[in-house]
Amino acid sequence: MSKLILTSEVTGLGSAGDVVDVKNGYARNYLIPQGFAVAWTRGGEKQVEQIKAARAARELATLEDAQALKAKLEEAPVRLSVKAGREGRLFGSVKPADVVAAVEAAGLGSLDKQTVELSTPVKSTGRFEATARLRQDVVAVLQLEVVAAK
Repeated sequence: MSKLILTSEVTGLGSAGDVVDVKNGYARNYLIPQGFAVAWTRGGEKQVEQIKAARAARELATLEDAQALKAKLEEAPVRLSVKAGREGRLFGSVKPADVVAAVEAAGLGSLDKQTVELSTPVKSTGRFEATARLRQDVVAVLQLEVVAAK
């Protein structure tokens, strides 16, 4: 087992700043190379406080603000216009940063791309679902409408 400090949120494991024990292979082959975690050391405890402070700064200030933004995001589908081929297959795929840009372009508010998670890889036009963790206890489910750009 490896002891790690998470640098960003990992679904099912923890949030940024959490100290977790995971199997060696998971740490060595996935978490550390992807930049989701760093090895825990005694000196690393200082990093935990910095990571938690950064996470707190990214979270919305109050629960009311988060719930208001959640209501706006879940109200109507967010429309993404992307380059696609004839059969509706995309050239590439939709990333969380694309979802954030579409939300801001629609005037619904601003999100952090690290809080957005796509339920399935988006590689074609159609309707999809994404989640945005606005606070530790507030998660918005966004409906994405992916259309071909003209």
